[in-house]
Amino acid sequence: MKFYRSGRDAMARLGLAAPAEMAGVEARFPVYVNEYYLGLIDPADWKNDPIARQALPDVAELADRSSSFDPLAEEEQMPVPRLIHRFEDRVVLLATGRCAMRCRFCFRKREWADGAELADISECELAAAAHYLAGHPEIHEVLISGGDPLMLPFPRLKQLVETIAALPSIEVIRIGSRMPVVWPERVTAEIAAFFGEVPGLWFATHFNHPREVTSEAAAACGRLIRAGVPVVNQSVLLRGVNDDPVVLEALFRRLIAIRVKPHYLFHVDPVQAVRHFATGVERGLEILRYFRPRLSSLAVPTFAIDLPEGGGKVALQPQYGCNGEYYDIHETKRIRYETAPGELSE
Repeated sequence: MKFYRSGRDAMARLGLAAPAEMAGVEARFPVYVNEYYLGLIDPADWKNDPIARQALPDVAELADRSSSFDPLAEEEQMPVPRLIHRFEDRVVLLATGRCAMRCRFCFRKREWADGAELADISECELAAAAHYLAGHPEIHEVLISGGDPLMLPFPRLKQLVETIAALPSIEVIRIGSRMPVVWPERVTAEIAAFFGEVPGLWFATHFNHPREVTSEAAAACGRLIRAGVPVVNQSVLLRGVNDDPVVLEALFRRLIAIRVKPHYLFHVDPVQAVRHFATGVERGLEILRYFRPRLSSLAVPTFAIDLPEGGGKVALQPQYGCNGEYYDIHETKRIRYETAPGELSE
């Protein structure tokens, strides 16, 4: 797979000349994108293309200098390096800072700003994380994230997962990876078979637009599913990419058709150099309203925000009624609902 480390080279691959301002943006927030993902861009309308907006630098990234690079306070919630302990029963383990693509909406953009890059987890760091988990039996779930853990060589990835899986209190391991979307061939049969052998292992991927659900991406997810690995998806609501209910409906229908469950739809985090993607929470609630009569629960993800200051994820829903009266799914009439004769539901 060929990778591009400059906007100029990426644009040349599309048969286009890079705008002058692109170089200034990538000097602060570097470009890294591969040939496969570039091939999903429509060169004829690249400035408005939803795939290009996720992959190529935008001068809007430099407009916001006041927001935090770590509004979720991840670094404050690391009891040992690489391990984020925010919720009582689960943690995030950062396996690497490397990715197959630098997504322009990345909420860990601080890790690769100005060319910086978090290295792969070391033996000492993994041992320290395992020691911490062993001393906290209330932790039952580990999300292995990064970066993208599938950037690790397979023997190292296997060792890391086996180290975590061997801890008696760990019941669930989630692998957070965008590889089915940006580099499908990296999800090899060998990796899929190994994941399928690990009890309690789930795979969480990250499709944002229906054009990303290619035959190659579907095949990558299929390898995991056939190996016995459940696959869920979390999307981010992004201005100019997928902030249209018709687009998201198409995405979620395509995902359930390939047996990938839409799990979360996040509002974009208030991260410096990312906030130009924000739609506002109300837009997400409007989209949920659109889904109610149109999509089954299989296809509708939980809409959530990740609160600053380490406040964690909060699920949001539109308001459909109160005092015992609720709108029907088409919101054309209000219907009274009682939990018991003469007793209104609260």
